[in-house]
Amino acid sequence: MPKEHLEARRRQILDAARRCFLRNGFHATSMQDVLAEAELSAGAVYRYFKSKDDIIAATAAEALAEVASAFEADDGTRPPDLDNIVDLVLGVERPPLSGSQESAQLLVQVWSEALRSPSLCTALKEVMAEARGVVGGLVARHQQRGLLPADIPAEHVADVLMALVDGFLVRRAVYGHADSAAFRNGMRALMSAPAQAAR
Repeated sequence: MPKEHLEARRRQILDAARRCFLRNGFHATSMQDVLAEAELSAGAVYRYFKSKDDIIAATAAEALAEVASAFEADDGTRPPDLDNIVDLVLGVERPPLSGSQESAQLLVQVWSEALRSPSLCTALKEVMAEARGVVGGLVARHQQRGLLPADIPAEHVADVLMALVDGFLVRRAVYGHADSAAFRNGMRALMSAPAQAAR
């Protein structure tokens, strides 16, 4: 069977599973649900995935790959503007961070699944460590320009920025509407606020 056909069939299964997971969650979705959604026989699906857990793992891996792509390092040829940092963390105009409610819901499910799956937890930590390094590097360059306080470790600032985005994604997943432009403006205001003297 041609490789293109194999890839197309695998894509068909994963797309169907993703729709099921978004409707019902990972664990309320049965293999029968996936078979019906994909309009394929059990044999056709089991040729590509041995179990529902394998489909969950593949779906989670794709979601993490999307997150990783949103945090690709820049080439370092020019210092970042403030918006570079905010846009990178928020993923402006790029899924999954600025994507639909469905994208956010899937990511929240991946986080939950990582609590019970050691391998997925490890993969999630690796992706987020890479993202933290990219954002931390941008923050450090910003500090060198005097545009952010230099007395706070860049990785601490990166952690806070990414935690804020985690909260934004949860709001989008649970409540549906979350205004990315308003969130972006709020982050910019916080990042540009002058540091207050210790009391």
